[in-house]
Amino acid sequence: MTKKLPLEGVKVLEMGNFVAAPFAGKIFAEFGAEVIKIEEPTSGDPLRNWRLMHGNTSIWWYVQARNKKSITINLRKSEGQNIVKQLVKKVDVVLENFKPGTLEKWGLGYEELKKLNPSIIMTRISGYGQTGPYRDKAGFGSVAEAIGGLRYLTGYPDRPPVRVGIAIGDLVAGMYAVIGTLMALHVRDKDAEKRGQLIDVALYESVFSLLEGMLPEYVLTGVVRERSGSTLPGVAPSNTYECKDGKHVVIGGNSDNIFQRLMKTIGREDIANDPRYSNNQGRAENVEFIDSVIESWTKKHTLEEVLTMLDDALVPAGPIYSIKDIVNDVQYKERDMLLPVKLEDGKECLFPGIVPKLSDTPGEMKWIGPKLGEHNEEIYMGLLGYSHGQLKKLKKEGVI
Repeated sequence: MTKKLPLEGVKVLEMGNFVAAPFAGKIFAEFGAEVIKIEEPTSGDPLRNWRLMHGNTSIWWYVQARNKKSITINLRKSEGQNIVKQLVKKVDVVLENFKPGTLEKWGLGYEELKKLNPSIIMTRISGYGQTGPYRDKAGFGSVAEAIGGLRYLTGYPDRPPVRVGIAIGDLVAGMYAVIGTLMALHVRDKDAEKRGQLIDVALYESVFSLLEGMLPEYVLTGVVRERSGSTLPGVAPSNTYECKDGKHVVIGGNSDNIFQRLMKTIGREDIANDPRYSNNQGRAENVEFIDSVIESWTKKHTLEEVLTMLDDALVPAGPIYSIKDIVNDVQYKERDMLLPVKLEDGKECLFPGIVPKLSDTPGEMKWIGPKLGEHNEEIYMGLLGYSHGQLKKLKKEGVI
């Protein structure tokens, strides 16, 4: 007997564009939720045209929208807003990332929707949250990474801050949206009246939450953590080191026992046995010396030799992979992180696997990102009971 996916039976109405809310919707869809994505009728989610294209569709779109059902609605038309209200009565979750106040302007804010469905869970993602003096500012993930404190730390101290090479602010906010929604579903299921609630996810807060102990460190000591390149401040040794063949290796030798094994492996038992370096505090105070010792060793060996010796010594170490390296890696293949798929034209491709791995009810990829409005008939006729005539009329009027 095939086991149900963990979110089977949960219906999510996705009213977001670009990255944050759609990334959350992707996770829901991978684990069995029915995710109904609303798109603007003429061009759809702008992500359909971002980055590298395959034919007329972004390759990223195929990944971001997998397992979702696409319907089209013009949310600026009153008829479109009425369709959303009908859908809200049929779903468990509304997921959106419009600028605060936009849905209220359309009569689709949380206060209005919970009157239609008191059990509805509304998960809202925005730059600065639904309240506060910055509420109405335009907010994108890149700006959130800056104001959230991450951008200040990224790069080298003698150069301007740089960004991480992905939309990290949006993606982290999307994960928090999933976490918050799952908690709200759990609470609702235990509530006798099955009441829903509002989840308010701010991009800048999602980024800020990643800053480890920096806030109390600053308050208690006045220390402002600065950019430190490839090192991890206050933790040693943890850095990137050049090898004999010009390649680089990342080594994490920052626990006391691992540091001992690392030093013995590189032939520096004198350092391993020196009480000055027996704990992290002492190593952090002498990090430049320790890093120079490690790199003088790595430069005598190729990357492959370094990895073999450190693996044997159980010292965490690894190469710096490009996507090409990932595609050829046996660990990725063994754990189904490179899923083979066929695109609409029959072209074979690989998609990222599903995270996390559940032993009994793992997620799955059923289909790639849908065509624009591909599920209009299924949802409007099957879920809402519309007739062919009604669909034809709505399409002619530009509502769907």
